[in-house]
Amino acid sequence: MCLEDELIPRFFQLLQQGFAVKVQAGCSVKTLLCEQLGLSPEYLEERIQTIFLDGRPVDDVNSAIIEDGSTLALSAAMPGLAGATLRKGGYYAPMRSQISYRQVTTSKSLQEGMIFLKLFNLVLKELGPTFLKQGVWINGKDLSDFFKRQPDNFWAGCHMAQLGGKDLDVAELLEVKWADREVFLQVRVV
Repeated sequence: MCLEDELIPRFFQLLQQGFAVKVQAGCSVKTLLCEQLGLSPEYLEERIQTIFLDGRPVDDVNSAIIEDGSTLALSAAMPGLAGATLRKGGYYAPMRSQISYRQVTTSKSLQEGMIFLKLFNLVLKELGPTFLKQGVWINGKDLSDFFKRQPDNFWAGCHMAQLGGKDLDVAELLEVKWADREVFLQVRVV
C-alpha cells in the first residue's frame, strides 16, 4: 500500500495486536533487536524498558534466547508500580522472580524462523513506521477487520495497492477474502 504519511498511525492498532517477522532464531534478544532488526544498542538500553519474551519479563537481553515461534513484546517505560516492577533489570525486578524469563535450554545454531512481535506506547510510535515500511505478516482476519473499520478519509488518502505484485484499486481491498491466511503487509508513504 502507498498512502499519506498522516495515515500511518492508523496501523498501530494492528502492530499492537501483534505481527510476525522472519528472523534467524536461536540468538539473544539483543542480537535479534540490534543486529537483525537494526535497532541501536543505545535505543535498546535507553528506550525499551520493558521486554516480555513468551509472556515472561526479560531482565538480561544477552541471555534470553529467541526461538522460532517466540512472542516478543517491547515497551518504553510504563507508569506506576507495575511499570517499575516489570522494567528490565529494575530495582523491583526481584519481586517478580517467579515469573521472570529464565533460559532453560540453549539453541545450538541459528535457523530461519518467524517470531511474533508486539509494540507498545512510544516504541510503537517510533518503530511502527519502520516495520510497516519493511513489511510485516498480519493475520488476515485482523487485516480484514481493520480495513472494514476505516472511514472514507482513510481510503481517500490511499494512493496505490498491490496484491501478489499486481496493481489493485484500493477499494478492492475491502473485497479480498483475507480471513484464511497470513498477509504480508508493506506500507509506504507518499
